[in-house]
Amino acid sequence: MCFLAFRTAHKKAKESDKKVYDEREATLPHPIWSSEELEQIKVTHKKPEGFVDNAAYYSVQTLRFGFDVFSGYKFGRRTEKTWLTRIIFLETVAGVPGMVAAMIRHLHSLRRLKRDHGWIHTLLEEAENERMHLMTALQIRKPGFLFRWSIIGVQAMFVSGFSVAYFVSPRFCHRFVGYLEEEAVITYSKCLQDFDKGYLKVWEKTQAPEVAIKYWNLEPDAMMRDVITVTCIRADEAHHRTVNHTLGSLKPHEDNPFRPGC
Repeated sequence: MCFLAFRTAHKKAKESDKKVYDEREATLPHPIWSSEELEQIKVTHKKPEGFVDNAAYYSVQTLRFGFDVFSGYKFGRRTEKTWLTRIIFLETVAGVPGMVAAMIRHLHSLRRLKRDHGWIHTLLEEAENERMHLMTALQIRKPGFLFRWSIIGVQAMFVSGFSVAYFVSPRFCHRFVGYLEEEAVITYSKCLQDFDKGYLKVWEKTQAPEVAIKYWNLEPDAMMRDVITVTCIRADEAHHRTVNHTLGSLKPHEDNPFRPGC
């Protein structure tokens, strides 16, 4: 009976593989932004208060300065290639904190036999949302061999470092991500400015990848400008900024005020 049940399930799975894949059916809840919400996105900054906040803020500033110089972001006119290199690399890092924090809180809940107070789902949603930013960029450019190895090296160091930091001070980590997301909003706002200046002529004529159209429920004729700067990614980063600064101001045992998908 077990073998027959397995064969039946396997056959159904093969048949389902032939169906058109819908990204929304396989992803966690996430915000779909209205035009009114998009118009309200601003570059904001939470002033550091105390040693932990200052340590998080200046850690982000140091990392940003080093990456800006290393990636050539500060030099010359930024092209589509420059932006894709930056986006792909940064999103491989941005997807780490939510997953690591969710894992640590999950294990903490199991170990202490206590509830999590609703943090885990928000952290997992953030991690997946950042990964979808990466999947969108990968539809346009595939990294080379050296690029992939650099991602592996940086991820190994960042996962280890962030895990230790979260065990020591969750507040530092959430404030760190909050300041990191502040910089992300600044970065994508500059990308919007490059669109307005006419520097990204190829993207002006490039349709949004299908994975992005399905994930963010965009119009079928959406363009790259809609995905990267106006409609999707910049709004997501602004949301993560708010979420992490909020969690950074809460104690670990306090209830998460964000509902799934909000």
